[in-house]
Amino acid sequence: MDGQKVRNMEEFAALSGISRPTLSKYFHDPDSVRNSTREKIELALSEHDYRPNIFAINQNRRTTNNIGIVVPFLADPFFAEIARNLEQRCIAAGYAPMLFSAHGDPALECEILDSLRQQKPAGVLLAPLGRASDRKHVEKFVADVPTVVFDNNLPDMGSSFVGMDNTQSMRMLVEYLCASGSPPNFFEMRVAVNPNVNRRRNAYIAAMEALGHTPEIIRVDGDGWEFEEIGRQGGLTAFATGRFTSDTILCSNDRLAIGLLSAAFTSDIKVGRGPNARLRIAGHDDHPFSRFTCPSLTTVSQDYASMSDKSLEILMQMIDSEHQAQSQKDFLFDGILTKRASA
Repeated sequence: MDGQKVRNMEEFAALSGISRPTLSKYFHDPDSVRNSTREKIELALSEHDYRPNIFAINQNRRTTNNIGIVVPFLADPFFAEIARNLEQRCIAAGYAPMLFSAHGDPALECEILDSLRQQKPAGVLLAPLGRASDRKHVEKFVADVPTVVFDNNLPDMGSSFVGMDNTQSMRMLVEYLCASGSPPNFFEMRVAVNPNVNRRRNAYIAAMEALGHTPEIIRVDGDGWEFEEIGRQGGLTAFATGRFTSDTILCSNDRLAIGLLSAAFTSDIKVGRGPNARLRIAGHDDHPFSRFTCPSLTTVSQDYASMSDKSLEILMQMIDSEHQAQSQKDFLFDGILTKRASA
């Protein structure tokens, strides 16, 4: 032994050169890692003064080996995909994921958080509803249970946040659309479901003004999670009344864009980049269905893998330090422009 006291698993990971998820998996079940990896870990343990007292942690904090994953609407394939990524990483790290959906209902979101508190999870990965969330209820939960918020940030919640850099992604989309055709109108719901919409609208305005263009925002009626139908009905009305002032439309998310594509088809408006096309449509998020629309949807891809990795990394740091002295930070990932046939 070198006599150096290793205080936590993060320090041991740095000293041993073994990833934190792999170490966690080993300490929960040594047979769950490859023989060569197990030998490397056991050699490092013999060289450094470190033994994780998992039993004491669970007794003192009265936690289980479970990690809660809470999303606002699991029927949305976007949240299904990111939940799948988080589940896989929890399992690989030796934890048992528990998945919950609030189904767009703030009362149900509160019930889920109360239920999780009773089940004493090691930590929680939370994508809150946003505008509809009971802020005080969420704040109390975050203060009591190690929690990392992802996708939809509620400012000053006292937790770290992992999500997309909407300013970067919208600026990139606007610059591409302006360079390849007409400056876009921005298409959104009149009632924003979560703060991401507000950030994207503000980023659109800033990008348009920076390029010397006048922002044009088209808001349609609708509230809730039925984005495709809202986009379709709002698009039909906008086409019929001539509300669009450009032949390029940038939607606040892909699901609205899918609805707008349907409205364009119904209105006999050809969408795309070909010589006979009358309209270009772009979205945001790279919804799992976006590549299968007709035409396929130009959008911005979210980095599911990196966001999932960072969310779990931060949560395990909180678990390892027993939820103490954690600095709250925002970790934002750049979007990736995905050019397809629609724009």
